[in-house]
Amino acid sequence: MNQTIDPAQFNTQRTMTGGRALGEMLKLYDVDALFGMGGFQLLPFYEACRVLELNHALINDERSGAFAADAYARVTNRPAVVDATLGPGATNLVTGLAEAFNAGIPLIAITGNTNREHSWKNMTQEARQLEILRPVVKELIRVEVPKRIPELVRRAFAVATSGRPGPVLLDLPEDITHAEIAFDAADFWADHHTVKAQARRFRPDAKDVLRAADQIATAARPLILAGGGVHLSDAYDALLALAERQSIPVAHTMSGKGAIACTHPLSAGLFGRYSRIANELIEASDCLVVVGCKLGEVATRRFQLVGPGKAVIHIDILPEEIGRTTPASIALVGDARLALQDLSVALEENTDNLVDRSEYVAEIPRRMSSWRQSAADRLQSREVPINIGRIMGELNAVMPEDAILVADGGFAAHWGGLLFDTKRAGRGFVADRGFASIGYGVPGGLGAQLGAGPKRRVVALTGDGGFNMSMGELETARRLGANFVTCVFNNAASGYVKALQHAVYGPGNYQSSDLIEFDYAAIARAMGCQGIRVTDPDELQTALRQALANTSSPTVLDIVVTRDPARMLPAADNRTLTVSKGDRPV
Repeated sequence: MNQTIDPAQFNTQRTMTGGRALGEMLKLYDVDALFGMGGFQLLPFYEACRVLELNHALINDERSGAFAADAYARVTNRPAVVDATLGPGATNLVTGLAEAFNAGIPLIAITGNTNREHSWKNMTQEARQLEILRPVVKELIRVEVPKRIPELVRRAFAVATSGRPGPVLLDLPEDITHAEIAFDAADFWADHHTVKAQARRFRPDAKDVLRAADQIATAARPLILAGGGVHLSDAYDALLALAERQSIPVAHTMSGKGAIACTHPLSAGLFGRYSRIANELIEASDCLVVVGCKLGEVATRRFQLVGPGKAVIHIDILPEEIGRTTPASIALVGDARLALQDLSVALEENTDNLVDRSEYVAEIPRRMSSWRQSAADRLQSREVPINIGRIMGELNAVMPEDAILVADGGFAAHWGGLLFDTKRAGRGFVADRGFASIGYGVPGGLGAQLGAGPKRRVVALTGDGGFNMSMGELETARRLGANFVTCVFNNAASGYVKALQHAVYGPGNYQSSDLIEFDYAAIARAMGCQGIRVTDPDELQTALRQALANTSSPTVLDIVVTRDPARMLPAADNRTLTVSKGDRPV
């Protein structure tokens, strides 16, 4: 049943501003996370937020607002809202919207714009913001008639949560938000089917499912490659059922971490640029089942990981993604959860060509155990300054099962993607891999904490460079009571860039990659947060436990990590790593 406004609030008709109408619609959609920085164009909307008691939060930077909304949506699969005034406010949204667009994250962005009577007359802060924002949103909706606001908000939610989700922009000129319009009570209703992704699910073609089931049934070494689409589809149970019943190991991208628990015996871990055992399994596999994964550059090691002639069954909601980077033998176009359910049914009915995979799946825990032994030098390292791998090892030891680890772009995501273990299925690892922008850590932690609620603990990983970009949002976190933990990898450098310069140009040949070392714990304390500086690896676990125990303020762990550029990246010593000058891994 669709949710409607109480007609008793109206005498059939009611006059209100366009901004109030917008607020009324967001309330009907139960939006409980709004981030923004206002201006005159959106003042009636802000007044509506006050009167309607919408949970709107002032953000210190619009880019951070978009990142916070993105992380909230990843944790909940519900669109958060970010708003910005015209000009610089709107253009500051670009990076965050590009992240959500590339990653398929449902999000509603609202921008104010000039009064149409005076547009293009050198209005203050005026810019061609629609042309700038159009490429980074799934759909751009310009409101030209105030009475259509309820209809167009419904359209925004439908587009944001259906098919491959994504950000939708609602652009409202000043005269639209300030206009006084007579609305009918019947105008105000919300479609409950589109309040959350995945909305409007559809199944793949039944004939293609049968063909895929035949190929899987006869494979001796099938392997599932899970991407972020598993989270968007809430396909965890369906994936686990297929993997366990058919004895198929599961590897994942950074975005797909948590498709099954990393501690599950069938988990093969991360594949792509960094890998535990998965890349070798891919090479030996005779059937790859790709689920909700774009098979992009990082996941395929610049499109070289999946060799020619490999049998690939590709499940994706977007038909145009299938075959885009890697040829697919069979395309299953549809929702990931429904496709996996259909495959399970088809395979259970296909008993003619059963293959015994007991020895194959028994390899996985043994090989994973061997990998863990090989990674012990990082996970248990006692070196000073601290090896980032040791931080991952301690997080694995102390993070609660339902906790969420947020990873900034750059090497924070790679270390976390490779070495952090989720202990149950679900979005326990949030990394901004759509655009891999630096500066996501703090606002991402903020949004994830608000989405997860106060009882679940959130830890954000960021470098000192990323923290410098967005530390102002600690003030936002304090104000909102979002008491998450931020681990700052303090190496006095733009670490990823310095590591790449070391790999490409040799030791000592660094340019514009060094930072002044700050005491970020002291800065955090000056901002009213808990701040703990850690220089001894043996003090890490105690510091993490202390941080996780503090739920009265945000906490910053300032962790002094290795300064050696040859040891800043996981699973690779850059003194022996070969990187061509044309590569720009992120």
